[in-house]
Amino acid sequence: MFHPLPTPEEMAAWDRQAIKDFGIRGEILMENAARAAVDALGRRFGSLAGASVLVLAGPGNNGGDGFAMARRLFDAGASVTVLHTRPKKSYRGEARYHLDLARRAGVAMHLLSRFDFSCLTQPDIIIDALLGTGFSGQLREESLNLIRLINELGRSAFVLAVDIPSGLDGQTGLPCPEAVRANLTTTFHAAKLGLAIPCAAAYTGMVEICEIGIPILITARSKPTHFLITHDVLGLVPRPEAEMHKGTAGHVLVVGGSRGLTGAPHLAALGALRAGAGLVTIACPSGLETLIKAGSPDIMTLPLGDSELWHPAMAGEINLHLPRFDAVVIGPGLGRSPEAAEFLTAFLVKLTLPCVIDADALYHLALIPALTPKHAVLTPHPGEMGRFTGVGPGTVQSDRFRAARNLAETTGSVALLKGSGTVVAEPGGTAYLSSLSAPNLAVGGSGDVLSGLIAALLARSISPLPAACLGVYWHGVAGKMLETNFPGRGNLASQIADALPLALKEYQCAQQTTS
Repeated sequence: MFHPLPTPEEMAAWDRQAIKDFGIRGEILMENAARAAVDALGRRFGSLAGASVLVLAGPGNNGGDGFAMARRLFDAGASVTVLHTRPKKSYRGEARYHLDLARRAGVAMHLLSRFDFSCLTQPDIIIDALLGTGFSGQLREESLNLIRLINELGRSAFVLAVDIPSGLDGQTGLPCPEAVRANLTTTFHAAKLGLAIPCAAAYTGMVEICEIGIPILITARSKPTHFLITHDVLGLVPRPEAEMHKGTAGHVLVVGGSRGLTGAPHLAALGALRAGAGLVTIACPSGLETLIKAGSPDIMTLPLGDSELWHPAMAGEINLHLPRFDAVVIGPGLGRSPEAAEFLTAFLVKLTLPCVIDADALYHLALIPALTPKHAVLTPHPGEMGRFTGVGPGTVQSDRFRAARNLAETTGSVALLKGSGTVVAEPGGTAYLSSLSAPNLAVGGSGDVLSGLIAALLARSISPLPAACLGVYWHGVAGKMLETNFPGRGNLASQIADALPLALKEYQCAQQTTS
């Protein structure tokens, strides 16, 4: 349910271990990579015999992969031209070995700086083997011009990127400032972190992971710091038991609501109910009880005080009832008044139940992060995350993994950074990515539904980290399902909650079909 997403540095370390510790020659790993990439190309493009192929090979091992692919494509009957960016004598190690093999096999090899581009005809296939995952920073003019050439020729050709599209940062998935736009990216042993980030999809095309012979023991003993949440995480949803009743299905308490923000706690309650909670109660100021309940007979309420406003004494009122709850959502619609902040402080000091802290509770907690319960899941969007870290949303978005990890370390709790490519981080540095991109989730109240969903899982005794990973993925699948009936968006947040059971049903039916 979690696939490794190595950073470029972690992948390079795995390569070194395979070569030094296991004695697997680098030339063999490169040959395996070329074979797997050419096989993937054949499956996507079709017959390679007679196809005209242009290979652009850079100065490092990515160029070596290109040389090995060129030889295999030539042997498959393709017409292959290789443009290498450095003189042959400057290549070393595995790259030089495969350059020499390609040359001896009869592949046409040309130094890029001496090539007469007037002789270049439109190729059927372009192999981008320029930069690889080791690239970072900003592109030099020479590389930028080559990437623009590939993209221009790629309008009428099938473009395969070797390991990663050149110009794309292997850690952030961002172009620097431009990148090759591939139809297919063949990446080796495991998808690199940057490839899984949704913004990279515009450049990668289809991503195919190719096995090259690195022993699984290496991955097992040198675990990466990032993982991809896969569809199998839905298998963590507890199955209904024959003797289940509402009291054993979890009781969720939602704490929130203020004047003008009465819908948020209601939506969180719907999210919890649709995720399978047996009971949901909303604790709110008594003056807002009717508005927050909104006529829903499914949602219970716990009215507090005698007005529409929060005050610290309400924490004591809730504490009297806490033994009957299994998990808490704090923050939807809470408001940003000083009184709400005082209430939150008084409430968190004594809270021992697993909880989800969202929305306005995050606004206040950013000033007193030490109050964060250790058994909490924090669910900020980039703006809320920026308040914790003292930076703007743009800075948060530039490295979402770092932001999520920093919040987890600062608070000692699980941090869930919402947005396209949601990141879940735990104290200790490990982060998990949901690569689902669902525009139908971009609607007010969507986050409230998510907080209720995660709380329902916590109420079923799922610990915070898997609850957060499962919740965000389940929420994303529901958003993807809504695209069928709402292809231009326009769905409501309540319909996201309604889609949760249907998303789970689709997964379980697929499991029964394959079993």
